[in-house]
Amino acid sequence: MPAIVKLEQVKALRELLNRTKAVFIAEYRGMTVAQSTLLRSRVRAAGGEMKVAKNTLLEIAMKEENMTALPETLIAGPNVYTMAYDDPAAVAKTLRDFSKEKTNKAFIIKGGVLGKSVLDLAAVEALADMPSREVLIGQVVRTIAAPISGFLNVLNGPMRGLLNVLNAIKDKKDAA
Repeated sequence: MPAIVKLEQVKALRELLNRTKAVFIAEYRGMTVAQSTLLRSRVRAAGGEMKVAKNTLLEIAMKEENMTALPETLIAGPNVYTMAYDDPAAVAKTLRDFSKEKTNKAFIIKGGVLGKSVLDLAAVEALADMPSREVLIGQVVRTIAAPISGFLNVLNGPMRGLLNVLNAIKDKKDAA
């Protein structure tokens, strides 16, 4: 019979996993409290949350939430789990940038889960390299609007030409 405390922890983890779009896994062994606090505040600012949980409890919570099971290579050892609630790319970028800082070599990103896909380190870094959601939306809007603005330029061409001719006639008459 599992302990009530563990059942409550699984329930809390399920509530977090229910809201999350991605889960990133990293090893934190050797980090100082100041480094951990700094990383947690950066992750919160990016729209995520960090939790230290027993690997087996997180596996149970993920299974109960019908999420993809994590490979043993990702969950071996002491891990911190980062839940991305808003923009997974922003949270991945925050984690990657923190791990690249010279003083934070104890923080090692292992991988993660995005939707039904298991991500390795290379996939997490590729996700971190993606532009933010707002930039991607802007690029899509610009792509959609480009043909429209070109069409408007074509329609305005004869009108602009007529105005240029009329201005040239006016300038000649003013000069004469």
